[in-house]
Amino acid sequence: MSDSLGFLISDVSRLMRRRFDERAREVGATRAQWRTLTTLSRNEGLNQGALADLLEVEPITLCRMIDRLEESGLVERRRDPADRRAWQLFLTDKSKPILADLRRMADDLFVQVLSGMGEAERTALGKSLERMRANLLTLPSPRTTETAHG
Repeated sequence: MSDSLGFLISDVSRLMRRRFDERAREVGATRAQWRTLTTLSRNEGLNQGALADLLEVEPITLCRMIDRLEESGLVERRRDPADRRAWQLFLTDKSKPILADLRRMADDLFVQVLSGMGEAERTALGKSLERMRANLLTLPSPRTTETAHG
């Protein structure tokens, strides 16, 4: 059961990412760009290091992404008034309609993915996934467990 459930969750996630990528390319974006822009829209003014932490990517990887988004006119870097060595990140007005298009695409994809499921099934699925996430977040890391037993 656990192997097949894990594979099923992974496969659904992979297929959703693939389908979203296909749709995002229609507006000239990638899923990684959408994720970066969406996370930044919720956290404008962060520096690149903090945004990289939120996205769980290496800072150099994010730096290249921000460079491309800045060249496209979707993101701007502004000097941090508290630290002249640091840059804060902000969305530009040009990014807003693209983000809205990508959000609509994601919403449409979810409508298609959840097709045939009733409201009760959707609610149960959401609650189950939230419970699984909460359980995973509260699990001790292997290092914590080793330290406690060693």
